[in-house]
Amino acid sequence: MSKATIATAVIMLGLGLAGGYWLSQDITGETVAEEGGPEPLYYRNPMNPSVTSPVPAQDSMGMDYIPVYAEEGSRSRDRDILYYRNPMNPSVTSPTPMKDSMGMDYVPVYAEGESSDVVGTVKIDPVVVQNIGVRTAIAKSESISRTIRTVGRVDLNEERMARLHPKVQGWIEELYVDKTGEAVASDDILLSIYSPQLVSTQQEYLLALNNLAALGESPFEEIREGAKNLVRSSRERLQFLDVPEHQIEELEKSREIKKSIHIHSPVDGTVLRIGVRQGQHVTPQQELYMLADLREVWVLADIYENEIPWINVGDEVEMTLTSVPGKTFTGEVAYIYPYSEAKTRTTKVRLVFDNPDLLLRPDMFSKVKILSDTRTNSIVVPSEAVVRSGGNPQIFVVREPGKFEPRTVRLGVESGGRVEVLDGVADGEEVVTSAQFLVDSESNLREATAKMMDALKGEDLQTETDHSAHSGDRENMDGNDSEMSEGQGGARSDTGHEISEEPDHEMGEDAHGGTVHD
Repeated sequence: MSKATIATAVIMLGLGLAGGYWLSQDITGETVAEEGGPEPLYYRNPMNPSVTSPVPAQDSMGMDYIPVYAEEGSRSRDRDILYYRNPMNPSVTSPTPMKDSMGMDYVPVYAEGESSDVVGTVKIDPVVVQNIGVRTAIAKSESISRTIRTVGRVDLNEERMARLHPKVQGWIEELYVDKTGEAVASDDILLSIYSPQLVSTQQEYLLALNNLAALGESPFEEIREGAKNLVRSSRERLQFLDVPEHQIEELEKSREIKKSIHIHSPVDGTVLRIGVRQGQHVTPQQELYMLADLREVWVLADIYENEIPWINVGDEVEMTLTSVPGKTFTGEVAYIYPYSEAKTRTTKVRLVFDNPDLLLRPDMFSKVKILSDTRTNSIVVPSEAVVRSGGNPQIFVVREPGKFEPRTVRLGVESGGRVEVLDGVADGEEVVTSAQFLVDSESNLREATAKMMDALKGEDLQTETDHSAHSGDRENMDGNDSEMSEGQGGARSDTGHEISEEPDHEMGEDAHGGTVHD
């Protein structure tokens, strides 16, 4: 190959390189001009901000990474990441991003940006907040009442019961009501009884009436009054022996003694028990009938000791029974018994219910709900918003997206999944209702870190103070040593070693063979 050919090839190669460089500069300039925006610093995983990439990429779900620009990067640098925390165990941390044994990414913990935050305030990335399932609710001002649920037993109204006994000895002549469960009205005839005492009392009354008829026109007032008093006392004796009024009037008209006397029902009610049968001999100690008015019944409910302070006479009560599905009976608390059951450690409460349809039968069991201590205009939050770990209950309040402030609260009554907050939360504030265990763990870790940092700052200040005091003591000590040395007449060398004053060492050789003098 000739020199001319080689020179021609070199020239062509140079022109090609120059053209390519010019072309690349032109294309690059056109691309920048077309984009006209800032270049991304890096690309961030949309589901895990701690995972980044220097080039565009996609995650395992096919979602594009989000570009992070210089402005956003400067904002991110404003909130430095202190460390990374295990999402399931806050005590386990790492200085670099990593995953736990379950493949979950560690949660970044940022430095606090505001010194005015309450100790324990938590700041969590909004993406992480969504991933751990944080839900919130609004604290509202509304009415709330404490609901006490228990079981009850339907019982008779003791004020509407009657136990019937005869006033005299005798024999049952006839039973007009001979079946339990029958309904009777007041003054209905229950039975007739023959008693010799009642027969003799009727005879005495007839004699008194005849005596009054004979002596009623006597000119002597004392005789007339004595006859009248005898009639009055004989009639009262019949009444005391429960002889019905209609039979006394019939005796006065017919002047004929009745062998059997009727016994009437004293109340409206139902026959619960019959103690005699026809022809049976009875005495005043024997019970003839037990009657009860079931149109109003009692329900005895057992209340535990911790619930007794919340119950008051007059509180509204709702009751349901298995035998009457779909129906709710409404009553009220009538009486709280002043003693407790030794075996169950419960106190009985008497509830009163109307029973016009006789659906409530004695000895039936029921479910009772006592609505007690109703309060109006109370700040109410869901019960799951309260974190009850530790000594005092806490509620996390949302200060801003991703920022949660712990509040120690004072609780009131609780009912229907809601709880009253007496102090600590205001009306309209947003509170956390789920995933509190993660937020609470992070808050406790923040609070412990803050207290530790305060303690370390205090130790540093104490160390500086002690160091200053120690330096002053050293200076004083050096001065005292100098004065002491001068006072004792001792001499020191430049190196601080004392020079011997013994006469045997007045002269000697140094390391270089020289002579050393005192």
